[in-house]
Amino acid sequence: MMEKALIPPYSYERPLRKPHPMLGVALALSLWVACVYTGLFTGFVTKRSSVKVPINAQQIVQKCAHIDVTPGPPVDFYSRDESDRYVPGTKPTLIKNATIWTGNVDGLEVVLGDLLLDKGIIRAVGDVPAHMLEAYDNISVVEANGGWVSPGIVDLHSHLGDMSSPRLSGSDDTNSRKGLVQPWLRSLDALNTHDDAYRLSISGGVTTAVILPGSANAIGGQAFVIKLRPTEERSPSSMLLEPPFNFSGSGIEEVYPPRWRQLKQACGENPSRVYSGTRMDTIWAYRKGYEEARKIKVKQDAYCEKAMAGQWDDLGEFPEELEWEALVDVLRGKVKIQNHCYEAVDLDGIVRLTNEFKFSIAAFHHAHETYLVPDLLKKAYGHTPAVALFATNGRYKREAYRGSEFAPRILADEGIQVVMKSDHPVLNSRYLLHEAQQAHYFGLADNLALASVISTPATIMGQEHRIGYIRKGYDADVVLWDSHPLAIGATPKQVFIDGVAQLEHPFTSTKPEALQHAPETPDFDKETKAALKYDGLPPLEPKESTSDVVVFTNFDSLFLDIGNGVEQIFTSQKYSGAPQIAVVKDGKIICTGTSEMCSPTSYMTSRTINLHGGSLAPGLLSYGSELGLTHISGEKSTQDGKVFDSLTDKVPSILGGDEAVIRAVDGLLFSTRDALLAYRSGVTAGVTAPSSSGFLAGLSTAFNTGSSHKLIEGAVLQDDVALHVAISLSSPVSVSTQIATLRKLLLGDANGDLGSQFTKVVEGKIPLIISVDNTDIMASLIQLKAEVESTSGSAIQMTFSGASEAHLLAKEIGVAGVGVIVSPARPFPSTWEMRRILPGPPLTQNSAISTLLANNVTVGVGVDGAWAARNTRFDVSWAALEADGEISKAEAIALASSNLEKLLGLKSGTVTSDLVATTGGTVLDFESKVVGIVSAKRGVVDLF
Repeated sequence: MMEKALIPPYSYERPLRKPHPMLGVALALSLWVACVYTGLFTGFVTKRSSVKVPINAQQIVQKCAHIDVTPGPPVDFYSRDESDRYVPGTKPTLIKNATIWTGNVDGLEVVLGDLLLDKGIIRAVGDVPAHMLEAYDNISVVEANGGWVSPGIVDLHSHLGDMSSPRLSGSDDTNSRKGLVQPWLRSLDALNTHDDAYRLSISGGVTTAVILPGSANAIGGQAFVIKLRPTEERSPSSMLLEPPFNFSGSGIEEVYPPRWRQLKQACGENPSRVYSGTRMDTIWAYRKGYEEARKIKVKQDAYCEKAMAGQWDDLGEFPEELEWEALVDVLRGKVKIQNHCYEAVDLDGIVRLTNEFKFSIAAFHHAHETYLVPDLLKKAYGHTPAVALFATNGRYKREAYRGSEFAPRILADEGIQVVMKSDHPVLNSRYLLHEAQQAHYFGLADNLALASVISTPATIMGQEHRIGYIRKGYDADVVLWDSHPLAIGATPKQVFIDGVAQLEHPFTSTKPEALQHAPETPDFDKETKAALKYDGLPPLEPKESTSDVVVFTNFDSLFLDIGNGVEQIFTSQKYSGAPQIAVVKDGKIICTGTSEMCSPTSYMTSRTINLHGGSLAPGLLSYGSELGLTHISGEKSTQDGKVFDSLTDKVPSILGGDEAVIRAVDGLLFSTRDALLAYRSGVTAGVTAPSSSGFLAGLSTAFNTGSSHKLIEGAVLQDDVALHVAISLSSPVSVSTQIATLRKLLLGDANGDLGSQFTKVVEGKIPLIISVDNTDIMASLIQLKAEVESTSGSAIQMTFSGASEAHLLAKEIGVAGVGVIVSPARPFPSTWEMRRILPGPPLTQNSAISTLLANNVTVGVGVDGAWAARNTRFDVSWAALEADGEISKAEAIALASSNLEKLLGLKSGTVTSDLVATTGGTVLDFESKVVGIVSAKRGVVDLF
């Protein structure tokens, strides 16, 4: 196939490069040594006959000659015939008829054609000459059928392997508590090759990651770049990409030409909290450490000046200290610093530090306030640091409170490089691409969004000469996708690392044609400007609430819950595209149909809202987090707090002792930013149980996420919803003790309020929600349910929440009539009892959600963090997409609305009587935007 460039063409031959500085150094060094040893400096030696040239003079001069050389690839790097990571025996691969995002031309170039991979490198892009193919007699051909191909995903901020999953004793090696400044530590020394997440992250297209130490220290240690591919050697060292040293049994040898090193720094709350200090202590620790390094550098420079001049008298050993050598290399410009730093006060401190000691920052990470101070970043020494961000994860501590989903766009508009990162396992790096998708949704240009997880992080870590782009001679790290990479739910069909296919039997679903193109994302111009105007805290309440008549026009679909779950009532296709309207009065739809049927002209006081091909659908419900009970999860003074654990704590007698039952409704907090953001995203209600880390939580409550306080009509939807307990292998008491306690309570052996609430459970009046992940515990609970029902003669409404391993008992759960709330929607093996997940495509054909639904289980979807409530609509959309047509749009919406109402014991219509109005698509679509909420309970329409 002939190469066809969709965007400006690119030459795949590397441009001519200037000779590497090392070439001149090598020549000069050879000449100097020859002069010394052939007597050309005889006159000099004669005058100073007592001077002895050390036997290692050549090594000394070589070391000094290289001491300030900027890291980079060898001059002959692009003439390599095979990769240094090539696995002998790997078959060459030809990917045919692909749509290739190359990363070139600022991410704008897309090429239609073929891709040839051999010996771990890319041989040809676009038009692969016939003579090249004729040279192979054993080539693997992959037919892309026009599908998208990109370079592998690159994660600039990961703790994969150092904070291993599942979490076990000794599996967290990210942080040292030995001091504020520890540049001598190395993440490589803690890299566990048995982390369950490697395979999962590869299945999301991640091929390369920077493994960072943690952020408990001002300087936490040296980071290392790895490729995620399992190696035959099975060692951490064999996973390294361009390590700055050769590690051998006899010690460490520096590599020439030098390669980039990585260092983790952190400022602000983390070091202050761990070491009980202040920001002042942290900055002083930095200055003291860098001053030590500066002194050593000065000594080294003086030493080398003498050595290069042949002044060997009393020169002695090269001045260096193993503890500080990494910081000396920072001052010599040989280290990429990845700096955890959130707030303007801390960013300012680090910028001043860079100018005091003359070193550069590669990227500020997390960096929630960088978008507010772009001019400050531009004052950093050397160059403006990049910024590595989460897309929507924020407000988890004070430093993250002003974070904005519009930050990537704002920073890019300021000319600052943007990286989206995972901080794995804080976010599962398998879905790092979803961070880029969300950044694009909120305004980051599509070329920059894709670059933010591919070419930009490759550049920031100093590996842009071999990864992050599809170019001839680059590493054969490529991903074939089932849809456009920025389309929600995009899943790899195959992942190649060093030319080695990583998915043995990949399963992928057939994606709609609409997902084969980059989404046309909504207009968030006003919201972006407001984020800046209000210093990161723009008003989130509706701009208008009206009880007047509102007429919605030009929508393509209508979903309603008419008492038997969500149904799609209307599609424009069904009515041959006839324009439809919905007339709303006092928060209730009083007419739907054509304009002739509903006659909007008769409503003289009406507001008309054009949805531009949008939709009306039931409000969504969030469950599983502390939404409504916390403003900032990391700040105790901003939240309701934890309840006593009756199995391990002495519950105060004034509270009722062990017979006390806590009600979440008493601790509700309204107008939290997470709740208001959820409301603006179509999540109109939350069900939240009291926060607990033990057995008994108490009674959950249901509330409206958009209300400003509890006394407003409709703010509290249902005072008491369900009774919540948790049974876990991680509890300080045994599982058998926990189940014995639950049996005792269900069989009536309890008094007071506790006995009363469990009586309601046994009588089927309120549900029992059990937080449980382990299959064996679920099996025991199913037996307990049958035992209690046989004794009482009534049916218990039992729901498993979390339920990471529920798919293993899908049939039995369905037969037992137990419901399941899968939380989070896309599983991860965080703990031992969650390790047997069903990961879904491309690793398994089915997901946990589709498997449970296929076994007649009522399934809902939950979240595991208040910040994630806003993303509920995308979670259920993803669930439908990976089910390959087995879950309709109506059924997907039900996962977070009518199904949750049923599972949690809410009265039918409590949430689904609300309607969410979207423009540009349904509530499930990545191109749509929520513009209004129709609230039947409050009798108003809220407009955004």
